[in-house]
Amino acid sequence: MSDRVKEILALLERCTEEQRKAVFAELRKTIPFHPIEKRLKVSAERILEAVNRNDEGLTFRMIRGVIADLAFETDVIRKLNGWTSTTPKGDLPYDYLLDDEKGSVKVQVKLQRSEKGQLMRGNPKARKYKLPSDMWVVETQKTRGGTNAEGSKTRPYRFGEFDILAVSMQPSTDDWSKFMYVVGNKLLPDPDDSACLLTLQPVAMKPNELWTDNFEECVARLRTKE
Repeated sequence: MSDRVKEILALLERCTEEQRKAVFAELRKTIPFHPIEKRLKVSAERILEAVNRNDEGLTFRMIRGVIADLAFETDVIRKLNGWTSTTPKGDLPYDYLLDDEKGSVKVQVKLQRSEKGQLMRGNPKARKYKLPSDMWVVETQKTRGGTNAEGSKTRPYRFGEFDILAVSMQPSTDDWSKFMYVVGNKLLPDPDDSACLLTLQPVAMKPNELWTDNFEECVARLRTKE
């Protein structure tokens, strides 16, 4: 750190909060936070204010989902030893294709819903499972809807489209690095179509025989068919 920078920092420490804000505002005129400001031709502050105005609407939920996806990449994948991401580009039914020396694993990342089991009990299809009320909930369906050539809905996930479901537990932990994992074929089926996943799935609040908070443990369960 140069002497000039040290001098400026020392001056800032003696400034009032309003004075520091004034200096910051002046710097922000020429220093962007992120390349997306240039792409959208708008400041990061205005982007965040637009998101804040939407609050708990669709835009806010989508952004939280994107953050969960980024958190999985930075806080989980990058800390794994012996794993590489070979995820191809395109509209895929999974978010990551991860490989180690034993093979590949398809991972879908979702964000835990803020509501607990009452969301399950209020869903007609979920009532038949008589699930505990203290479990969290995750919504497992694709962002875009539609139908295929046979007229079947394409928004629900089908068994086999991904191997592991990784659920960001940030809404209940306030920590973006916390995830719960389950083998995909252990999820509940839709009572109307056993080939598809039930849209709302229960999530254990702590590790048990189905759910784990360790990615590699979930991979081991997947590979041993536990």
